[in-house]
Amino acid sequence: MTLEKNTRKDLLLLHLTVFIWGFTGVLGKLISIDAVRMVWYRVFIAIISLAIYFIFSKKNIKVSKKNAFNFFFTGGIVAIHWVFFFHAIKISTVSVGLVCLSSLTLFTSVLEPLIKRKPFYKVDIFVGLLIILGIYLIFKFETKYTLGIIFGLSTALAASLFSIINSNFVQNTKAEIISFYELVGAFFWLTLYRLFDNTLLNESLNLSLADWSYLFILGTICTALAYVVGVSVMKNLSAFTVALVTNLEPIYGILIALVFLNTHEKMSIGFYIGTAIILGSVFLFPLYKKRKKIPLN
Repeated sequence: MTLEKNTRKDLLLLHLTVFIWGFTGVLGKLISIDAVRMVWYRVFIAIISLAIYFIFSKKNIKVSKKNAFNFFFTGGIVAIHWVFFFHAIKISTVSVGLVCLSSLTLFTSVLEPLIKRKPFYKVDIFVGLLIILGIYLIFKFETKYTLGIIFGLSTALAASLFSIINSNFVQNTKAEIISFYELVGAFFWLTLYRLFDNTLLNESLNLSLADWSYLFILGTICTALAYVVGVSVMKNLSAFTVALVTNLEPIYGILIALVFLNTHEKMSIGFYIGTAIILGSVFLFPLYKKRKKIPLN
């Protein structure tokens, strides 16, 4: 299979993964527990799911101490990303939490060239600024959700960092192995935090059936499966391309939220204008780069 075919396949898988991620916002709103506990359960279920997969597939998950150390600490960034994301949703709306992820493109367009010592492309910065304009139009009249927006933007920054880091890791290590060690790292840091704030010592595991059901879906399909695929596509796609397609997560998520949470998700005309800008950026950007012969990866 040629590199071009691999890239097309990975783009398709990435879109499917982002669609699955779109469900996480709705699940986060439906699950009654706070963001830290939710992510703690989510990661634990995902680790068990991957461990079962490794046992049955008889995969060797051994890595060097250096790689294990790097994966482990990257897991801390992943944990921050998820906690901030669900907290943003808890204190605002699914729409706020999801659309703020669109700033991921701007963060990546600046951070990736700095971290990887790659050249800056003006079009990358321009598209990132268009995304910010979309966010501004969407939240122009939503000042009551300022704190939610701050946490949402912080979520995007964390996601940008671990996307760039993982795009390097995946060149030499299989995605499912990276995911497993990073999830273990995320679980460790979250457990450490919960020990310090005394919530873990008082954990009763007495959740409702609905919460357990939503957590199971969140931990298996939306985390173990989607996270592995999301990391694997970075082998042929740049972190910026991944970030750009990830901007569709708010669109998918908000549409899903309209179906399941129609009484909680009210959108203004600014939302539709901002969404049009975001969608236009996502779909026109690759076409522009191809025409100008600027590499997508």
